Amino acid sequence: MTNRRDFIRQSGVFAAGMMIDPSSILKSRYKLGLQLYTIREALANDTRGTLTKIASYGYEEVETYGYNRQYYKFTPAEFKSLLNNNNLTSPSGHYELNKYIGPGTKPDELMRYVDDCIQGALILKQTYIVWPWVDEPMRPIEQFKEVVAALNKVGERVTKAGLQFAYHNHNFEFIEQNGETGYGILLRDSDPNYVKLELDLYWSTFMKQDLPALFKKQPGRFPLWHLKDKDRKNPDLHTTMGDGDIDFTKLIPYAGDAGVKHMYVEQGNNYVPNDLACVERSAAFTKKLLK
Repeated sequence: MTNRRDFIRQSGVFAAGMMIDPSSILKSRYKLGLQLYTIREALANDTRGTLTKIASYGYEEVETYGYNRQYYKFTPAEFKSLLNNNNLTSPSGHYELNKYIGPGTKPDELMRYVDDCIQGALILKQTYIVWPWVDEPMRPIEQFKEVVAALNKVGERVTKAGLQFAYHNHNFEFIEQNGETGYGILLRDSDPNYVKLELDLYWSTFMKQDLPALFKKQPGRFPLWHLKDKDRKNPDLHTTMGDGDIDFTKLIPYAGDAGVKHMYVEQGNNYVPNDLACVERSAAFTKKLLK
């Protein structure tokens, strides 16, 4: 029988072991995620079968793209059932909010669409609603300031609904205009309580951004990352994870500083031989990367 003295001594040994190698007791990891825009054609042809295939590749969560009270021609409840059937979750989604700002749009249209997005996201049990794009007329600095003002309003509405809001970048936000950049304005003028940031690692490295400095400037504000690799011969093209020239092993260690909760593989073009083969290949590399 173990007496009190033995118990204390054994507990001390156990605690010391945890101090020496906590990873042997508990090792956290990121789930393997996929932005569904990557496989948009496959989903359009066979939504059910495609979700089953990506689950078999090891993907555990997905980020949706597009919403008009339906996801890929399924109601939110129906699509949630498809995800459940394949043991997939969807922590975030890209919603077409950009269509409701700019020439010919009305402010009330934007907020009505936001409310629709909130309802869909709640049914899917998503945490994040993401603004994915800015149309060209709204990219000049003065117009982009209007976008940032709209982000704050949308973010406040989304937050009040119990969800979080984020903005996803491309390359144009980093282009200097009269000594300013859209991303600089975004960081300066958007409310961090209402507007989080989804960082696309392809575009930010393509535009030669100092990401460690960015995370130090705004720690914890980047809960979502897109993992997208850059073709070695043509930097305008994407490629499968691990086959391009982005060294993700140097970026992953900064995920804690950035505040990352979810990472999604994405590839928007250059599918060789096809989109599903590419995401299967990317899955094999990314699973090892995220261990």
